[in-house]
Amino acid sequence: MQEREEKWGIVNILATENNTIVHITDITGSETIARYSSGMMTDKDREGGMPFPAMLAARKAAEEAIGKGITGVHIRIRARGSQYSKAPGMGAQPSIRSLARAGLRIGMIEDVTPITHGTLRPKGGRRGRRV
Repeated sequence: MQEREEKWGIVNILATENNTIVHITDITGSETIARYSSGMMTDKDREGGMPFPAMLAARKAAEEAIGKGITGVHIRIRARGSQYSKAPGMGAQPSIRSLARAGLRIGMIEDVTPITHGTLRPKGGRRGRRV
């Protein structure tokens, strides 16, 4: 039996309320291997943040990565963060599941959401957004 060399990559998942972006890079993070968003998988704008298009985007990105020789990935999940929501959107979990089902080995799963230390002024000025 011939042993195949393992080649690892990094999957950056940005999951917001309106979209989920799946970006696969090499282990250094400098070279893009595949990048798809759930907005590319549907023609209805309101479905961008839904689980099913996120799953399709992750599957398509995984197939492209496997075709280029990637066998395992480390996953970095990011929500919008800062003064916005710190919880990832609905597309995060289905996209991880889809990557595993596509045949990629999963190393570590890490949350890289930016969190402010202190307070950040929300946009809109001193008197808020005037409608």
